[in-house]
Amino acid sequence: MKGEKIPHKMLSQDAYSQWLGIEILECEVGRVKVGMTIRKEMLNSMDKAHGGISYSLADTAFGFTANTHGKYAVSIETSINHIEALEEGDYITAEATVNLQKTKVGFNIVEVKRENELVALFKGVVYRTNKDWEN
Repeated sequence: MKGEKIPHKMLSQDAYSQWLGIEILECEVGRVKVGMTIRKEMLNSMDKAHGGISYSLADTAFGFTANTHGKYAVSIETSINHIEALEEGDYITAEATVNLQKTKVGFNIVEVKRENELVALFKGVVYRTNKDWEN
């Protein structure tokens, strides 16, 4: 399967990302940009988006990007820095800005933004299996 088609297949099989309302905005081998709108049911007790929401968006961009190389890639370590609070109605995007693939391990930096404002910075490491993505 061509790398740029893999994220679309992944999203079609990902009930959680669909529930979040994630859409693929841009997609090519080694780079995927996704976006979503913060909804009321995603807010915490302080009326701000739960940290898991921006984390989930970044994690989805990370996973999609890592898999564009054609092999099943699974997360082995991730972390996030939350920089700005998010509110209901905010539209946020996540894009893998650094994509370094070694033989079995891949490294990604994902920037989460509200328009041009950086709101979170995510780092992820994947293990690339020998299994190919098939049509």
